[in-house]
Amino acid sequence: MMYKKTLAALCLGSLVAGSALAAISPEEAARLGQDLTPMGAEAAGNADGSIPAWNASGTPIPANFVAGSDNYVDPYAGEKPLYTIDVNNYKDYADVLTEGSKAIFEKMGADGFKMHVYPTKRDFVVPDWIYANTMKNATGATLEDGGQRVANALPGVPFPLPQNGLEVLWNHLTRYLTDHTITYDTYYVSSNGKPILSTTGYMTNVLPMYKEQDQVIGDIPWVKLRINYKAPARRAGEILLVHEPGADFTAGKGRKAWQYLTGQRRVRLAPAVSFDTPNPGVAGTSTYDDSFIFNGSPERFDWKLVGKKEMIIPYSCYDFVFHQDVKDTLGEKFINPDVIRWEKHRVWIVEANLKEGSRHLYSKRRFYIDEDSWQGLAAENYDGQGNMWRVQYAYGANLYDIKSNYHFAYGAYDLIQGLYNINTKPAPGGFKNGVAEDDRWFTPKGMARSGVR
Repeated sequence: MMYKKTLAALCLGSLVAGSALAAISPEEAARLGQDLTPMGAEAAGNADGSIPAWNASGTPIPANFVAGSDNYVDPYAGEKPLYTIDVNNYKDYADVLTEGSKAIFEKMGADGFKMHVYPTKRDFVVPDWIYANTMKNATGATLEDGGQRVANALPGVPFPLPQNGLEVLWNHLTRYLTDHTITYDTYYVSSNGKPILSTTGYMTNVLPMYKEQDQVIGDIPWVKLRINYKAPARRAGEILLVHEPGADFTAGKGRKAWQYLTGQRRVRLAPAVSFDTPNPGVAGTSTYDDSFIFNGSPERFDWKLVGKKEMIIPYSCYDFVFHQDVKDTLGEKFINPDVIRWEKHRVWIVEANLKEGSRHLYSKRRFYIDEDSWQGLAAENYDGQGNMWRVQYAYGANLYDIKSNYHFAYGAYDLIQGLYNINTKPAPGGFKNGVAEDDRWFTPKGMARSGVR
């Protein structure tokens, strides 16, 4: 049931009233490329060596990788776990487990949920021009209009030295990605342990915000995403098109979405493809703004920066993302632990509390965002009574030959209903760099031309 917050608003924690938030000083920005990486992460490792220093050379390219093949083999395939966390010892690691991970151990640890923790890799690198733009953004980019818009930013990290929760969130919303195409099957596993196919899709993504190096991002779309649904039979022929803004969610400039429904045989605007509308791609077991850990406008929540902390999160999941058939990985209550790689990383923790007078299924959310890539990797979402409801993880890996990454494989564990889902994980061989279709593919007219009649 939709939850409406009626209590006094919690402390914002991230000052986002109507005035702009100032950029940092040149002296602070000079830390980039020194004690901070060019993206704003701490360059050094941690005190005990369990997190290494950032590797500016990037992920090593395996000898058995065929250039241009898009067949991303695991560069760390020979490694063994350093240790395994299970129901017997998870409390010993409580300080480095997310709140959601601890809740999963409490609920499913006795059923065999575990984490194989591997050596940490800090190999994420991007093209040099992204670093150069990030340096300029550090002293130029500002938050405007109550945090709904980023001004004066170039393609790159807008806030590499974030001062509040919204700046961290915007770094995630505008993170660097490259064009790609995937064919995928999406499943949810019901409370009786049965996997149910909710979508077979063909998804194409282009990143217009990153096409020109010197453009002010403004309302240029961050991504144009199109999904052609192939299955199940009741959804075959449907099409979804989304234009996600790069830096502006103010009135009239936010997300634009269209749907083609075979029963109507026409393209229609789809404003409901946002916020807490249940996502039919996962049979309604997550919301639209759960996609990719979080997406869309931040307007309904107050955002608080909790801080940065060492956490064990999914990372470098090459085998699971690129080589496993998703159905083969689905256990009755959780994904087969043997196919997920966990590592210790420093993450920014951002908490969101529903604004007074706003409506959303979730009353509170917590996000864990990687310091190196600004990719959201885990989250917790709470229901209207304050109970932890859905625990999310993103699974990804670096695209080592093109200095990018893929973290569009994501899923959620529903602790209340006892089910889980996994979405947009490519089928084996189903990931391709680049998009074959031209710009017309990403327009409403292009949807209409290719719609099933």
